[in-house]
Amino acid sequence: MFISFEGLDFCGKTTQSNLLVDRLTALGKSVVYLREPGGTHISEKIRDILLDLRHSEMTAKAELFLFSAARTQLVSQVIQPALKQGNIVVCDRFFDSTTAYQGFGRGIALQEIQAINSVAVEGTIPDLTVFMSVPVEELLRRQAVKKGIDRMESSGKEFYERVLKGFQSVAETEPARFVVVDGTPPKLQVHNAIWDIIQQRFSNKLS
Repeated sequence: MFISFEGLDFCGKTTQSNLLVDRLTALGKSVVYLREPGGTHISEKIRDILLDLRHSEMTAKAELFLFSAARTQLVSQVIQPALKQGNIVVCDRFFDSTTAYQGFGRGIALQEIQAINSVAVEGTIPDLTVFMSVPVEELLRRQAVKKGIDRMESSGKEFYERVLKGFQSVAETEPARFVVVDGTPPKLQVHNAIWDIIQQRFSNKLS
């Protein structure tokens, strides 16, 4: 079982993915938790490059290829072996972020994004993607209380509005895989809503 969490920065997806991992682990399930970009030595090095504020000259396509390079390393080195061994994989971001951020956000042609995503993931697609939906205004409010932001987080309101439209577009296109969860209530209320969805979708694998 492969579950990914998606959404804007500061939407709560990292908190919720960790809460899900804790709950699955408490049930005795073997869970591999990952983040993107990251999860391997090479991918973490690429993450450092992508998020460094000093790299403001990075082009949109360089950004696209770096995210995809980190992803393909993660897929081949960690995700595919973990799934073959029967583990549950929970990933904080996956290829939908590339569609939303580099496609809708940066303006790279979606057919190019789709082709590169396809090469990077080698047919490895989440069984369920949880989209944590928060308004851009809430993102900016949460961002304002954080001490320091990275290169991606400094992209601005108009960028995030385009990214949000991207996630909404994917959700409409792939309703069987994508579920939309309101990320604004208290975290335990959000977690319970996600857990209800997991139980409905995967009751046979949780028993």
